[in-house]
Amino acid sequence: MSISTCLARATPALLTGALLSACASTTVSFQPAAPEPLCEPSATAVVFWATRWRADQKDVTARESAAATGLSGFFASTDCFAQTQLRRVDALPPSPLPAAPDSSRLIGIEVLELGPVVKLLSSAALVDGGTEVVFRAVRYPIGTADEPHSFIVRWRHGGPGVVKGVASLPQDMRAALQAGLVAANGAASVPDR
Repeated sequence: MSISTCLARATPALLTGALLSACASTTVSFQPAAPEPLCEPSATAVVFWATRWRADQKDVTARESAAATGLSGFFASTDCFAQTQLRRVDALPPSPLPAAPDSSRLIGIEVLELGPVVKLLSSAALVDGGTEVVFRAVRYPIGTADEPHSFIVRWRHGGPGVVKGVASLPQDMRAALQAGLVAANGAASVPDR
């Protein structure tokens, strides 16, 4: 029997085994470690957001839309702040940084990565994938000469045997913001049920 015949017969069994062994988990890391959550439910905030994609980024328009939907959904459905004004800017920091007498927080969100990740033949499951969100969060000081505080959040959901497309990107953006702005306290890895 030829090698190609053996592979053709074994492929359905290997794929079935790969799908059955799929185990998704969510990991979150911060660089540097975030000393405190940025959200403050009693505060008002102006949140500036921008994107900074890599040079070879594909489907920029779809990713921009997913980021916008995820950001607006997060701030509309959580008590991160008592009141939030979400503003799209070309780059962070917005120039000039506006005075915000009616806001107790000026926050910046710079989306660096938002999309599916797939590694082929990386494990016994043949596929290791999921989605990844990377953003930089910045808290700008109000009324002081202090330097802005910033950190990068890397959020990933996936694992061996997991393949995801772009449909979940707005929800993934929301989940990454939840982990990065509300629960910013180090790193976490939580298996899904």
